[in-house]
Amino acid sequence: MPYSRQDERFMQRALALARRGVGRTSPNPAVGAVLVSGGKIIGEGWHKRAGGAHAEIEALKGKGKAARGGTLYVTLEPCCTWGRTPPCTEAVIAAGIRRVVVAALDPNPRHSGRGLRLLRQAGIRVDAGLLAQEAGQLNAAFNKWITTGQPLVIAKAAMSLDGKIATRTGDSQWITSPAARRVAHRWRARVDAVMVAAGTVVRDNPRLTLRHGVRGRQPWRVVVDARGRSPRSARLFTDRARQRTIVVTTVRSSVRWRRALERRSVTVLIVKRAGEHVDLRAMLRELGKREITSVLVEGGGDLLGALFAQRLVDEAVFLYAPVVIGGRDAKTAVEGAGVGRVRAAWRFAGEWRTLPGGEVMFVGRRRAGGSDRHPASAGCPRKLRMNKPFQR
Repeated sequence: MPYSRQDERFMQRALALARRGVGRTSPNPAVGAVLVSGGKIIGEGWHKRAGGAHAEIEALKGKGKAARGGTLYVTLEPCCTWGRTPPCTEAVIAAGIRRVVVAALDPNPRHSGRGLRLLRQAGIRVDAGLLAQEAGQLNAAFNKWITTGQPLVIAKAAMSLDGKIATRTGDSQWITSPAARRVAHRWRARVDAVMVAAGTVVRDNPRLTLRHGVRGRQPWRVVVDARGRSPRSARLFTDRARQRTIVVTTVRSSVRWRRALERRSVTVLIVKRAGEHVDLRAMLRELGKREITSVLVEGGGDLLGALFAQRLVDEAVFLYAPVVIGGRDAKTAVEGAGVGRVRAAWRFAGEWRTLPGGEVMFVGRRRAGGSDRHPASAGCPRKLRMNKPFQR
């Protein structure tokens, strides 16, 4: 149906509210809601954390009779089942709302459309699909996780103009400016986990914490280490955030090494091998079981290369500094064999942004097709492959 400019304005406001919850609500989606009466906003809300009140409840809070006959704009179909909180559909019906405008349907096929049907059966006018694409992109991680059981994989790299992440001697600090690093840390605050390979731990001894003035929930720190090469003295295994560290390994690593990490409250996951390496698909399934809905992969080049080669990368965040490093032995952002022909290249749709430090950043989503397609940005995916239903 055609929507008015006023409808779009109120839904844009609901989307702006939903964005406040990004990085804070997982494994729940980020949702915003606006309550309108007489053409004016009388209530607003957004989902602030998993287990907390949903956006609709926040918008209706304390409104009483003022809500009767009003219109509720919400970025995601109201939940209709008991989870950590009561169903929002019941609260909407009880409030006497006359009309509900929804952006995206619930991506869980077990629930999708059911909430709207319940509202319509209660005599409420329901319009769905307004700014659905924007709402779907906002919750791309949740949408993929709830339909596949695997987290959204975001490839992140900071590099020179010629695609180098380090010199031929291994020096890499710092290619980008403090302003660019601050942007990178904001991305960390948006995801559930930050991932690196063992080589990065050995070479750089990273912390993978939120710094540069960025605040938020510390994401899980995931180390992919098939053989147990990471030193037990690494910061990831000894600092205060070590309880938020996961090591993904195989039976090739020593029992002694694994037990030493576990004694420090590091989580050790043993997954099957793929040749000499960790089976990446099995790893993503294990992370998904732990309600990790998004992973920011920060290196190294071999890990990114393997993820690209297996078409496991969903999005890319690439930062380019205005420097040229050169050298055939200098590490590139994406290593491995690569594609044989340009027509087989991994293609992305996105946008370029200029950063305060003189760098440029590309943010985009991989153009998927055929068996690679997943409904990360869709409002209503068709097939559920989770082992059990998810209740918000």
